[in-house]
Amino acid sequence: VQLQASGGGLVQAGGPLRLSCAASGRTSSNNGVGWFRQAPGKERDFVAAVGWKGGITLYSDSVKGRFTISRDNAKNTVYLLMNSLKPEDTAVYYCAVSRGAVPGSNRSSYAYWGQGTQVTVSS
Repeated sequence: VQLQASGGGLVQAGGPLRLSCAASGRTSSNNGVGWFRQAPGKERDFVAAVGWKGGITLYSDSVKGRFTISRDNAKNTVYLLMNSLKPEDTAVYYCAVSRGAVPGSNRSSYAYWGQGTQVTVSS
């Protein structure tokens, strides 16, 4: 499975940005997909995840109410719509495919990772 994350860039605080994660190869719509982020000098933290049918979603407390995760299984693509961005959201964002249908917030529950896309929020 190969994952391609895109959509990152430079945005002003308060603005929106939408990330995409396109999967190819031995893909399956039966797995959950998650987004993580890593700021310089910090660990890679969970952001959001969506179950294989899209009905189950998880969010970290820091993004709940501002970010929305969704998926289009016909396009093998998962999206992360980020609104009301803050400077502390600045990080490299990674998408990952979980080992099972129900996603979690633990990095070890994810089997495949994309290369990351940089998001920079200016104040």
